[in-house]
Amino acid sequence: MKKVFLIATLLLAITAEAQENLQRNAKASDLKKTFTTVKELPITSVKNQYRSGTCWDFATLGYFESEILRQTGKTYDLCEMFVVNKDYMDNATHYVRMHGYSQISEGGSCDDVLEVIRHHGICLESAMPAPGSLTGDSLANFKVFFPELEQMVRRTVVKDAKTPLPHWQDSVQAVIERYVGRCPETFVYEGKSYTPKSFAESLGLNLDDYVSLTSFTHHPFDKWFVIEAPYKWRLKPSYNIPIEQLMTVLDKALDAGYTVAWGGDVSGDFTRTGLAMLPDGVEPTQTLRQEQWDNWQFTYDHVMLIYGKAVDEQGKPYYMVKNSWGETGQYKGIWYMSRDYIALNTTYLFLNRHALPKGFIK
Repeated sequence: MKKVFLIATLLLAITAEAQENLQRNAKASDLKKTFTTVKELPITSVKNQYRSGTCWDFATLGYFESEILRQTGKTYDLCEMFVVNKDYMDNATHYVRMHGYSQISEGGSCDDVLEVIRHHGICLESAMPAPGSLTGDSLANFKVFFPELEQMVRRTVVKDAKTPLPHWQDSVQAVIERYVGRCPETFVYEGKSYTPKSFAESLGLNLDDYVSLTSFTHHPFDKWFVIEAPYKWRLKPSYNIPIEQLMTVLDKALDAGYTVAWGGDVSGDFTRTGLAMLPDGVEPTQTLRQEQWDNWQFTYDHVMLIYGKAVDEQGKPYYMVKNSWGETGQYKGIWYMSRDYIALNTTYLFLNRHALPKGFIK
């Protein structure tokens, strides 16, 4: 009887906590704030990833578009589905090489986009079928596509087999192309013919200039390490520094005219209306960051583009962030994320190394 009472009490406590969270999030969603822009850098238009787990793709291509805009003044609409095509095939290849001891996932990181451009190139949005068009949808919808792809890749590695299924690459590639289209061998831009690789070279990006910074205490500071997150299957390292230093890097990069790609956690007080802030009384300390990371309260589940700074009515600092959920919310696809929220919920920053403070680059 005591056990039943304890279980009932626990369930009531969980229910009460869930209701409290819902009420708090509902309050945050209803909240309307007015912001004054402090710094705003040029970016390309807001896109919509729709029903696909490709925030990493949309955000990072948006980041590289802003880098090109900063360097040349030219605006490009780079193709997210080109990256999907190449990256999902790379992911499948990694899975087979790991004998199935890896993850097949819609998710990814900024490193995926960087490596796709480095090894495969990139094309314009207009050079491939529009997202969703091959399946009768208006935008990217992976609800059928990805389970089919995952099943196909998992069947490649048969238990106790001494070799993967023959010609598995052709089968996997066929599934990818059926849903997102075939990558072009050549395409024309401004009267000139390009391959994806030659077009990537024409953009003027030095792909060796981009680095990832993070801040955790389960690895030593001032060292590189691979963040242990399911979507970072490429195992590319990030440089580890204290959170105060990471936030200083972010501020100085924006002040110097560089946008920054952000990977982090959007659970908690991250509303669908365009606001993200910490509850009153929560301090974003290094210790709390580590505790929430270790107990899975803080995960890596979203990537966006930070392109400016603002303050609210009370003078509290916020960052202006381009999301990839279409022109939704109070600010038409732009989120205002408080500095405290960013400090607590950042998994990594991805940026141009020339945006780092002097003395830090080495």
